[in-house]
Amino acid sequence: MDPVVIPILVAALVVVFLVAATVRIVPQARRYNIERFGRYRRTLQPGLNFVLPVADRVNTKLDVREQVYSSDPKPVITEDNLVVNIDTVLYYQITDPRAAAYEVADYLQAIDQLTVTTLRNVIGSMDLEGTLTSREEINARLRAVLDDASGKWGIRVNRVEIKAIDPPNTIKEAMEKQMRAERDKRAAILHAEGERQAKILTAEGTKQKDILEAQGTQQAMILRADGESKAVELVFQAVHRNNADAKVLAYKYLETLPHLAQSDNNTFWVIPGELTEAIRTVTTAFGDQSPGAGLSASAEREDAAAAADVADSDKDSVGAPEIEPNSTLALDAVAAADEAAKQAAAAVSDAKAEAEAAGETRLPGRR
Repeated sequence: MDPVVIPILVAALVVVFLVAATVRIVPQARRYNIERFGRYRRTLQPGLNFVLPVADRVNTKLDVREQVYSSDPKPVITEDNLVVNIDTVLYYQITDPRAAAYEVADYLQAIDQLTVTTLRNVIGSMDLEGTLTSREEINARLRAVLDDASGKWGIRVNRVEIKAIDPPNTIKEAMEKQMRAERDKRAAILHAEGERQAKILTAEGTKQKDILEAQGTQQAMILRADGESKAVELVFQAVHRNNADAKVLAYKYLETLPHLAQSDNNTFWVIPGELTEAIRTVTTAFGDQSPGAGLSASAEREDAAAAADVADSDKDSVGAPEIEPNSTLALDAVAAADEAAKQAAAAVSDAKAEAEAAGETRLPGRR
């Protein structure tokens, strides 16, 4: 080999090495800290950068993107002396690569220890129930403390979240029993409220039903009374318009008497005092119609009235004789009453037959 070629090759290799040592290409979202003779010089930005070979060297390569750090569960004691395990998730970002490399030896470990210390201070002032229900407050206090402490390290804490809070197993069982009791209580209350509403609705429905039935009965009675009133009025007008005589009225009067005993609940019924007068009217109406007969009937009535007056005066002066229940006079009175009842019934039957015959003969003449 030519002795001249060897130095040229060596020089070329030296030039290539120097160029490679001078040029530094930094990727996006990365930062390189450059030291010159062991002292921090500058931080390389993304892209093509030039450094002094041999004198400058890259000390640390940092990622400035937002990163997530999940710590292991840490035991923390609450205010009511219960040990709970808490997992946290930390979202941070490097804002100053020089401070992150030279202000703290291991920023992740520093942040983790600071998180545990802050959690113990915060949780130590809360009971278990407050710890379980105050996650937002714990997150806010953690973020404030970490952001303040990590600012000089060139790190910004964007968010701190509590991933899990695990109380002891005995506390979990007690909480489950309490929750089950609360659910049972709520279910019983809802069931009682449902029954109460159902009873109220049923009572209101019954009330409305009774009111409507009462109103219906009232309307029916009013309409029935109106109908009976109109019927009586029409009958009264028909009687006065047709000028009914005493025979027809007496017949109708006697015809209604049997209806008094038609009910099954009646154990006795009272005969009106006008029965004898009605029988006398019917007998007179269907008896002898001659003037002499009328005069004789009037004379007989006058004689009977006079005899009754005399008998009353005699009774008042002398005194009515007492009738023994088993005496012959009492038996004769009972027989006489039965005979009078039979005669009255026969007279009613005869009067009814004669009234029907008279009505059939007189109705064509009225028309």
